[in-house]
Amino acid sequence: MQTLTCAERAIDATGTVHVTRELQALIDDAASSGAMAVITPGTYLTAPLFVPSGATVRLEEGAVLLGTTDESLIPIMPTRAAGIECAWYPGVLNVLDASGVRIEGAGVIDGQGPYWWAKYWGEDMRGGMRADYDARDLRWACDYDCMRPRNIVIMGSHDVELRGITSCRSGFWNVHVCYSDHVHIDGVHIEGCGETSPSTDGIDIDSSHDVLVERCVTDCNDDSICIKSGRDADGVRVGRPCHHVTVRNCRINAGFGVTIGSEVSGGVHDILLQNLVFTGTDCGFRIKSSEPRKGFIRNVVFEDVQMTDVRYPFHICLDWNRGYSLCTLPEGYTGEVSRIWAKLLDTSQLELPNTQVSDLVMRRVRARRTPGSHVSSRAFTIEGYTDQPIRRLAFEDVELDCTEFGSISCVEDLTFSGVCVGAAGAHDARNDDYDNR
Repeated sequence: MQTLTCAERAIDATGTVHVTRELQALIDDAASSGAMAVITPGTYLTAPLFVPSGATVRLEEGAVLLGTTDESLIPIMPTRAAGIECAWYPGVLNVLDASGVRIEGAGVIDGQGPYWWAKYWGEDMRGGMRADYDARDLRWACDYDCMRPRNIVIMGSHDVELRGITSCRSGFWNVHVCYSDHVHIDGVHIEGCGETSPSTDGIDIDSSHDVLVERCVTDCNDDSICIKSGRDADGVRVGRPCHHVTVRNCRINAGFGVTIGSEVSGGVHDILLQNLVFTGTDCGFRIKSSEPRKGFIRNVVFEDVQMTDVRYPFHICLDWNRGYSLCTLPEGYTGEVSRIWAKLLDTSQLELPNTQVSDLVMRRVRARRTPGSHVSSRAFTIEGYTDQPIRRLAFEDVELDCTEFGSISCVEDLTFSGVCVGAAGAHDARNDDYDNR
């Protein structure tokens, strides 16, 4: 394949000058001529870029796409942000309504996260917009009103490959696959997001199908790899389930684990999570939902898994984080109600049954603690609804070395086969209330 390169076009690679037009022209020209667009070593400061159908883009080792922090250069576009269709920022690199796209290489997409994290938390990482919204009982709105770019967005697209890229310091989610099918994510690294980076999910698969994620490594400060399908009434309205997703042969480091939810209003089914290695992760297998979500989760297999120093090997909470999940206006509120707030406040689907969870199989799982580890770990936190219990949950050939057993409630047809749990420690109240941020 012929190539068109940044070096040949003498595109500034110092990271000090915006080169969005030059990069977009390179990508478009390469796609129209059947060539590969090659981002050669250097740092390229850019506003959002858009990869058209048929394009192949290669980021060579040493190449960095540095997302701009000049918000006047970032368009506001139709998208889905955290389960709600709205006008919001796109990603640093976007594949929108396209097919036959290849993005590959050992280069880096750097979202300049500290700017965006300070927008949320303030310069001291303890205040900012979040503290203001908390003080006004508007916690549920802050993540939406504080617009922050994702690093990579694949939306409304078909036949897309993402290989080898490193995504770091994302302002919001790192990789978001939405309304897409036949997507292959292979060997992607997620890194550079510390404890002050809000909502820096690793890879989110959202209302998509026939997606394969393999040989990836995640290190982030929210859900490591997450499967979603829309939030509350808006997710029910869209009605697009996430299904036939396989995640295999991945390494899950710092982060909140492999998760289904919390946005599951469109439904989730036929998910295979296989051959995963967790190290120092908050959770292993996780489901989170809430009373307004509705939807269903069924036919999930989690198998051949190794965990080391994981706090919650199995964490299923269907009444998760009420401050974020339950959207109500404070008493006496007289301010503006934006379009996105109106969607979050919509209660038109509350007559539907709560999230229906069924047919989950957890097998060949080993969780252990390193000698001398001070990590407090709880084997099971599993909480269904009293009126909508989890149905047909099976644990097969599972060995867990934890400090406490935990609790299981509101489950029908729970089966243990070849399960061994070491949990000699006392109940630790610090494990009772997880991830209510």
